[in-house]
Amino acid sequence: MNRPTHHRSVRRGTARVLLASAACLSLVTACGSSDSSDKADSAGDKKAAADSGQFPVDLTNAWGTTKVGKKPVKVATVSDGDTAIALALGLEPVITPDTEDGGKVAEYKQRALDKLGIGKLKTFDDSDGLDYEAIAAEAPDVILGMNTWDMDAAYAKLDPIAPVVTFADKKDADTLTWQNRLKTAAKALGLTAKADEVIAANEKAIADAAAANPQLKGKEYTYSVVHPEQITFMSYADQDATIFEQLGLRKTAKAKDYSAKKNGVSLEKLDELEADILLMTYPFGDEGLLNASELETNKLFQSLNVVKKKNFAVIPSENNLASSIAYPDALSASWVVEELTPILVKAAAGK
Repeated sequence: MNRPTHHRSVRRGTARVLLASAACLSLVTACGSSDSSDKADSAGDKKAAADSGQFPVDLTNAWGTTKVGKKPVKVATVSDGDTAIALALGLEPVITPDTEDGGKVAEYKQRALDKLGIGKLKTFDDSDGLDYEAIAAEAPDVILGMNTWDMDAAYAKLDPIAPVVTFADKKDADTLTWQNRLKTAAKALGLTAKADEVIAANEKAIADAAAANPQLKGKEYTYSVVHPEQITFMSYADQDATIFEQLGLRKTAKAKDYSAKKNGVSLEKLDELEADILLMTYPFGDEGLLNASELETNKLFQSLNVVKKKNFAVIPSENNLASSIAYPDALSASWVVEELTPILVKAAAGK
């Protein structure tokens, strides 16, 4: 993922320091009380408070400033990814959107609920958007909105209810890693140390899986998703490292011909998918461009070496694995490693 770049005016800051130093030479008793120094100290104090779990905490967001006066107890969430953050940090949201498909809870979320002794989360119906009245009725101390694309429209309605913890720049809605989303939320909740633990546990899970399966290292892979309008070449060259690369795989030479804006593969060019390991997923089922049986009985598809050698595997979507790979979060990351690694190992072995 891309990360926003923050710029500082070095020359302006240096000039202020020099002016303050000159004043100190003639007015020793006034040193340390310059306006710029006070502001710098204040900013430093606030950052230290956020990092150490002390309050109050001020966090800049794309619409202003989130001010959290004391350690929050009641936390509301506005997306499933924000619910994942709360649960990963050991918190039960007072209310969260109902995102379960037919009432079925994803395995990784159920594990977290069981660990925290939570029977069922209190939810609101989000089929028509956020239910602001339901959120307000719970009188939350803060509202987590680190994982929503609708914050531009929602912020003005959420802010009067409670401090909204969200991204610092509107473009961050698409570019922030789950680790950065977790860290920002943790600062506002006074749980920075817990966030570090969650990230470290995920990194260890990946490192352990990669070390236990050296046969994956260096294998070229292609990952494709069958969308309603096209077969999508997901493992394009300029995509940031994903869980596949973290487990030792690398993109094929064909990956350079694809990008986020140019990623469609026609049925006449299925040979573009050739690799040491081919991974497909069908998240739209029969509503996709073609279903699994239609693709896998295609003669050109069957002629691929990777298919002939049985180095082909389907990543399931019904258990949320495909979506969790596409949209990793603080709760699902380690579970993805647990579920994906055996699939990769079998594909690499041609089983």
